[in-house]
Parts: sequence; C-alpha cells; structure tokens
Amino acid sequence: MRRVKLHILYGVSLSLLCINFASAQTQPIRVRAALDFSKVSTFVAGEYSQGQHDYIALINARGGIAGTPVEIETADTANDPETGLEVYERFKKEGAVLINVLSTPVTKAVLPRAIADGMNLMTAFSGRSDAIDGTVFPCIFPLTPVYWSQAAVILSYIGHKENGNLKGKKITLVHIDQAFGQEPIPIFEKFAQKEGFIFEAVPYPSPGKNQSAQWTKVAQSKPDWVVIWGAGLAQPISIKTALKNGIAPDRIVSPIWLSELDMEIAGAEQAKGVARFEGVASGRDLPIIKAIETEVIAKGAAAEDATRVGTTYYNIGVATMALFAEGARLALENGGSPLTPAKLTKGFERIKNFTADGLLPPVTVTSKDHQGGGQGRISVWDGNGWKPETGWFAASQDMVWELVRKNSAEFKAKGQ
Repeated sequence: MRRVKLHILYGVSLSLLCINFASAQTQPIRVRAALDFSKVSTFVAGEYSQGQHDYIALINARGGIAGTPVEIETADTANDPETGLEVYERFKKEGAVLINVLSTPVTKAVLPRAIADGMNLMTAFSGRSDAIDGTVFPCIFPLTPVYWSQAAVILSYIGHKENGNLKGKKITLVHIDQAFGQEPIPIFEKFAQKEGFIFEAVPYPSPGKNQSAQWTKVAQSKPDWVVIWGAGLAQPISIKTALKNGIAPDRIVSPIWLSELDMEIAGAEQAKGVARFEGVASGRDLPIIKAIETEVIAKGAAAEDATRVGTTYYNIGVATMALFAEGARLALENGGSPLTPAKLTKGFERIKNFTADGLLPPVTVTSKDHQGGGQGRISVWDGNGWKPETGWFAASQDMVWELVRKNSAEFKAKGQ
C-alpha cells in the first residue's frame, strides 16, 4: 500500500476562514484522504490530491481555521475495498474528523462502518447517489452533484439543444461495464419514459482499452446523441473511436471525468465541440487559484508540480477542501472548539450558498440534502480549453430524489 503523507502547518490571519475563539484547540484539525494512486483512478488522484494539499497550505499560511492549523494526510487504497477499510480504521484512530474517499468500491465498503462510527465521509463526485439522503446517511457528504444529478443535467442540456423536444430521438449511453458506468442508467430510463426518446445502453469491458466492437454497433444504430460514461484513458479512447465511426464531436457528452489531458490524447482539434458536465470551474483565473499561486506556489510551498495548478482535477481537489473548510468554520463558529466529527456534521449542514468565490455553483446543505442542491453546468471543448456553454443549474431534482428515496429506503431496510 502506498502511503502519501504531507503535513502542512503555517500561520498568519485569514479573514474569510478564521474566527478567533477564546479556547482554541491545541491539536491540529485532522482531515484525511483515501485515494487510488495505483490502480483505477490514477488519472485523477495526483492532481486531485495536489489541489487538496495546496489549499490546506493556503489555509494554514493564513492562520488556519479559527486559529487552528489543519493537518492533511493521504493514503493509497488501490481502489481495493479491504485496503480501504484498513486505511479508514487507521485514519479513525489518528483522530480524523473527516475522511475523503475517491473510489466507488471503497466508499461502498467503508460507508456502513462510517455511519456506525459517526465518522464524516466525503464522497465528492463519486460513490453511491442515494447517499445524498441525510436522513438515512447522516454523516455521508457528497456535497457535490452525484451521478444521477450529472445525468439529469446532461439530458436537460441535450433537450435544450433539441429545442425542448426529445420525442423519437435516440440517445446512446456508452459506458464502462462496472458499478460506476451503470450508475446513470436509472435516470436515463426515467427520462426516456418521460420525454419519449429511444434509449440504448452499450457497455464495454473494463478498463476500456478496446471499444471497437461497441462503437461499430453504435454507428450502425445512428444515435442523435452519445453520452460516454467512463474515466481515465477510457474516455479519450471513446472519443477517438466515436469520431472514427462518424459520430460528430458536438453530439458527444461526458460526465465530470474528462480532463484537458484526455482531450489532448483524443486530439485537441478533432475533438472540438465535445461537451462535459462541470461541477467545479477549471482554469487559473479564479480568486482561490490565484491566491494559491501567490501565497503557496510562489513561496515554494506547492505539494508537487506547479504546472498542474488550474487543471480540472486540481481544481476539484481544491473545491473539496474549500467545502471542508467552510463546514469546519461554521462548526467552530456555532459549536466552539475543539472540532469533533459530530460538530463537523452540523457545520456541513449549515453551509448556505457557498461558491468558494466562484469555484463552485452555489452549494446549500441541509440535514436532509447532503448533495448541496445538485447544480452543475455544461462546458464545451474549443480546442484549447473548456468553455462554459450554460450557467450553473440543477435539473429534474424531483426525479433524482424519487430514485434517492427508493434506494435509500432499501439501504435502510437491508443495511447495504
């Protein structure tokens, strides 16, 4: 098991995040991340982790949260549930108030134990979609649009491009044949029933290096739109193979896992017009990213290669820790020091219209809704970068929550 450890402890004052309390805790606030650096999620883990560490460095350089420094440590789970459970137990013993997991198999293994322990689990942009139901999953916090909400935004966008009429259109989902790839299917089926379009799901075997047969089949069926639901190298392979089979790039849409590097691999020029769901703004022209460049990068305190700053996955990592910091700030403001998992739970549930200075859509969390509203936007690849085509919006949350309540009730009854 790879263990990536980095403690960042600095100090000055931060007006946004720091509030002075008479009785500050003497121990640092411990936040932990269980990521996959060596098996499936290698495409995202490095940049994501660097964004997390660099943002914590920024917090600490400005005095911490309520005058208390934050300690972050990261471990590799290799996407393995058993390893994930071992990492979880170690983090719990170390006094973590939050454990961030970026792996659907690990999340599913750890989740029942976290609920029993009252340990806050952050599952941003991953994990099971029904975990947004805070009444059933009281300490599980996606805090970002889950896959069902991403699928709803994508289908809403496609409907808009078709002038609000999807009746008789054909939408094909080309997806990796594992839990992550199958996750959006219920939303597609519900939308197809409601809007009257023809839906077809075409799975390809993991890890998705060879999709030729699937795309030959797709080309023969002549879909109006194709949604590619994979991650890592599978995504540019999907795009390249789709283009070879005559699918127009402006008819291809992806969930959040499609990066700048993926587009270079797919062919930056040829792939112009491909769209993706976006839950976090990318690029360096954002107040938080500029602050990191000035107060962390320029001072030689970056976790790793500064060229990654502002990339899609780097900014997502920053966003996860910005959400954590806002929840911790609210927890300490309302519950006092020291910060505990139970106080942090309440802090998260006080987050209201938080955007991290434009990095995120407005996020509002309640005791019932741990997703934060489900807003995202669609961006389009222009050959050089991702350009927003829509504003932030949530789509068909009534439909999403119908599925959430059904599945969370099953979890409550069975415990899995």
